[in-house]
Amino acid sequence: MKMKEDKIMLGHGSGGRMMHNLIADLFLKHFSNSILNEQTDAAVLQIGSNEIAFTTDSFVIDPLFFPGGNIGKLAVCGTVNDLAVSGAEPIYISVSFILEEGFSMNELEVIVESLAAEAKKAGVIIVTGDTKVVNKGKCDKVFINTAGIGRMKAENRQICKAMNIKPGDVIIVNGTIGDHGMAVMNARESFNFKTTVESDCASLNHLILEVLDKSPVKFMRDPTRGGVATVLNELAEKIQLGIEIEESALPLNGGVKAMCELLGFDPLHIANEGKVLIVANENEATNILNVLQNNELGLQSAIIGRVVSDHPGRVVLKNETGGRRIVDSLAGDQLPRIC
Repeated sequence: MKMKEDKIMLGHGSGGRMMHNLIADLFLKHFSNSILNEQTDAAVLQIGSNEIAFTTDSFVIDPLFFPGGNIGKLAVCGTVNDLAVSGAEPIYISVSFILEEGFSMNELEVIVESLAAEAKKAGVIIVTGDTKVVNKGKCDKVFINTAGIGRMKAENRQICKAMNIKPGDVIIVNGTIGDHGMAVMNARESFNFKTTVESDCASLNHLILEVLDKSPVKFMRDPTRGGVATVLNELAEKIQLGIEIEESALPLNGGVKAMCELLGFDPLHIANEGKVLIVANENEATNILNVLQNNELGLQSAIIGRVVSDHPGRVVLKNETGGRRIVDSLAGDQLPRIC
């Protein structure tokens, strides 16, 4: 299939429909294989008698420093979370830097210190890396590329594949949505909103391990670029069942809600960096919520919706007045360079 666009646009990196089309129409066309075609956050690979999870990511966020973190912390959290939501225990990561000539050595050290501190907190070891420097004006200060390896338990192998999901299964999120995107946008655009919104940037592997030790789950994904709406749309399309979410159940920071209303943004499309969406049998919901709500990263956890047999492949929002609307994937570049 020939893509409609003749050139790359910012929307191709948004995590939404444009990026999905780029991957499907170009990358998968040329790179297609049975592992890559699963399009999971981390590839599950057979190494002898063992299985590992392997992922890679790149970080080009603007600005480099934002309320709640910086590009260094973000690089670790993003990589660790992609492994953890795939059911793996993150163990090793690589870190590579592309640096612009003239960048402040002091700022670079702050980024590196933050990266090292988050890796220690997450319990992962930085085992290899690379450094490149490009001419001034050829890179925007700092770009970071990472790769991560995690240990996969056999019982968690199917989590990333979204198998055995049925009508009645519940959808849980571990806290307020949209915090990262709104915090970064406010820092970038200098709107000077009088708000205390901070990025939710956090490594979730310890929290997820606690959940998996107590209850089986059917699917997990971290709703980063494209937000909750894009993850749920991709899931609904994959399982060919419907998903219904309750507007009144969505955990929202007051500042995020106000900013979205003022700017016309849908918080369901805003990026998160410390959230996990969990799909589980309804009978497991209470146990999962108990685990989440007893952890500082899950205090505001909530059931936000359910899998249904109606409207297969679609996500529907039930609002507080009883109305319904279709929630689609992010179409364009609402907030480019958000991670």
